[in-house]
Amino acid sequence: MAGTFEILTSGSNSFRFRLTADDGTVVATSPQFPNLKAVVAGINAVRENAATGFVVDRRNLGT
Repeated sequence: MAGTFEILTSGSNSFRFRLTADDGTVVATSPQFPNLKAVVAGINAVRENAATGFVVDRRNLGT
């Protein structure tokens, strides 16, 4: 099943979101956004880009 985006208030005038898996595990958290419109835009950006994003391994494996 799909995860859940939860919109949260962060301080008096800002918002953030977190993405949780079905079992309640927090998968991702966002930075703060100044308003509700911006946090919704952030969620939409994650939805659009996550499925097509590349996986980049930045570990130094000593080779």
